Amino acid sequence: ALLGNGLIISAVACGHHLHTPMFFFLLNLALTDLGSICTTVPKAMHNSLWDTSNISYTGCAAQVFLIIFFLGTGLSLLTIMCYDRYVSICKPLHYGTLLGSRACALMAAAAWASAFLNALMHMANTFSLPLCHGNALGQFFCEVPQILKLSCAKSYRRELGLIAVSAFLGFGCFVFIVFSYVQIFRAVLSIPSKQGRHKAFSTCLPHLAVVSLFLSTAAFAYLKPPSMSSPSLDLALSVLYSVVPPALNPLIYSLRNQELKAAVWRLMTGCFQRH
Repeated sequence: ALLGNGLIISAVACGHHLHTPMFFFLLNLALTDLGSICTTVPKAMHNSLWDTSNISYTGCAAQVFLIIFFLGTGLSLLTIMCYDRYVSICKPLHYGTLLGSRACALMAAAAWASAFLNALMHMANTFSLPLCHGNALGQFFCEVPQILKLSCAKSYRRELGLIAVSAFLGFGCFVFIVFSYVQIFRAVLSIPSKQGRHKAFSTCLPHLAVVSLFLSTAAFAYLKPPSMSSPSLDLALSVLYSVVPPALNPLIYSLRNQELKAAVWRLMTGCFQRH
């Protein structure tokens, strides 16, 4: 995840020919992937290597805020990137108007700002709850459902309401993505070239698969009833929505894009030549 996303950020930032809406959003997505990985995995590795399981109260609050912030921004960016593909394939003549530099900047800013407010509300509400069942979390990072298990039974209804609202918004993003891809697939099927159809499907289907994996596992982790909870299931769900997508996204968006592969190769060969 670090290597793939780092290479994407470097290639897009240094390659002037990649300063297009698609690669601008991809750069933002790589930043959110780096952020979400760095929020959870380093602390878990530290605890594993030093045979400890402690985290400070402030550190736990920071993890809750950052993981919701980065994952929420990532979902918004994936939705925007789907809109970018829809416009470029289904309305190519309007691409410059609908996705100008100002519109792209506003959409990216809206994605970051809305995720910031959402994460702030979740963190403030979760950490205002009184804990009645100790302070031992059964997870490798501070996760809202695990904290709610420790809170008093009647005190977390507001947080459940916030989770329900977030789940509704996430479902709305998923419906928009699916609807956009239906339109894209209709347009792609009218392409006479088999190579053109294959290229479009090979890019769109993995994107849809990763979005589906992320949303389904995150929704199940946050919305499942406590009776279905078990340490192994909770761990598997958390890894699937917080660790796997940031590692897969660079592979999906770099290995299947010739321009980006060429830019990464030039970046790497240039570094080797200088050294």
